[in-house]
Amino acid sequence: MSGGAPTPIGGATPIGATTSLGAVVRDDAAQQRLDEADPWALSLVVRTERAQPPAHSDVLAAAARAVAALLLDPRVTDPDGELHEAVARWRAGRIRKIARRARGTRWERTGALPHVEARVGSAVVRVFAPHPRDAAPAELAPLQVGGLDLADPQGWAPPHVPPSALTVRTSPGVPMTTGKAAAQVGHAAQLALERLDPAAVAAWRADGLPVRVVTGTPVLPAGERVDVADGGFTEVAPGTVTASAGFEGGERP
Repeated sequence: MSGGAPTPIGGATPIGATTSLGAVVRDDAAQQRLDEADPWALSLVVRTERAQPPAHSDVLAAAARAVAALLLDPRVTDPDGELHEAVARWRAGRIRKIARRARGTRWERTGALPHVEARVGSAVVRVFAPHPRDAAPAELAPLQVGGLDLADPQGWAPPHVPPSALTVRTSPGVPMTTGKAAAQVGHAAQLALERLDPAAVAAWRADGLPVRVVTGTPVLPAGERVDVADGGFTEVAPGTVTASAGFEGGERP
């Protein structure tokens, strides 16, 4: 697959089959109380150099891979890992993801923070440990959040992916900027890890977390896919289904 496997940064071992995400049980009322008191968010940063902006669809696939890779990183899954506590706190409340963009020296500065990086085609996306929504680390706080809206250039073609790949389908008729869509496919990848068939998830992990992103309605039945219903904070109305994800087992339209 183009770009290779996601790369853990900061001394973590490569992603493998020796760790597991584990089941997540959420109390909606408790989530709401915690979120209102102290909302947390996970930041994704897209590299957007002026001379060579990445393709929209490559960014989405890289975002999904990076989110999954972070959640499977030993620094998160090990109870003594340096990112475990931050991720656990974030997952206890409403799951928020914020897409940012960076280039040049600002991109380089983000490398000082613990993160996971994923590359797909023309895109490079880094995902960082969750933080209080209104208290991002100094390396992330100056980065622009809104307005990241890219396109797939003429002649663009998606990288080949194996049958084990996770397919994420963004909903037709739901316009989203690249930044918004990146957060939504990241949600889809997270839900797939948490809720879909463990054998399919294991095969996905073994192949390096390949992701295929297309626009289209779901083709899998409800029990074999996850759907992302947006909270309605930006761009779309609350409850809008923005994406679905599942293991389709091969190329489909």
